[in-house]
Amino acid sequence: MPGRQTGRHVLGSVSQHSNIKLHTVAEMVIDWALGRQPLPEPVGHELGEAVERRSRQGDAPDQPR
Repeated sequence: MPGRQTGRHVLGSVSQHSNIKLHTVAEMVIDWALGRQPLPEPVGHELGEAVERRSRQGDAPDQPR
């Protein structure tokens, strides 16, 4: 599934660039999406950067393949 692979790639990139374990990044993003807590600044910044990098590669999550 292309979307799943893109999500894994983006979360993996956030994990690497923020030096936070992947499962912790995923938990932070889920908690943020559910409105449980704000996304910590370093994670939010890296998430934006990772999505931008991925979209420049022509593999944005909302683009059909």
